[in-house]
Amino acid sequence: MTTLQLKNALIQRISEIEDKSFLEAVKTILDAKSESKIINLTQELTNEIMASKKEIEQGIFIENDLFEKEIEEWIDKK
Repeated sequence: MTTLQLKNALIQRISEIEDKSFLEAVKTILDAKSESKIINLTQELTNEIMASKKEIEQGIFIENDLFEKEIEEWIDKK
């Protein structure tokens, strides 16, 4: 069964259901699946991200492996 066929079959089956609580449950499932994955950031966070991107472009960053090594060395000295 193709995606289109499945969608049409589900639409047909749902249109035949009269049980309101069941339909509300289906709606809840559909709402959860279709919720936007967009994150709204504050202006402050947007500015921080943009500043970080500029630093990366300028080479002002440290690779994660090196950072972890430095942290381990720092902890060992304590």
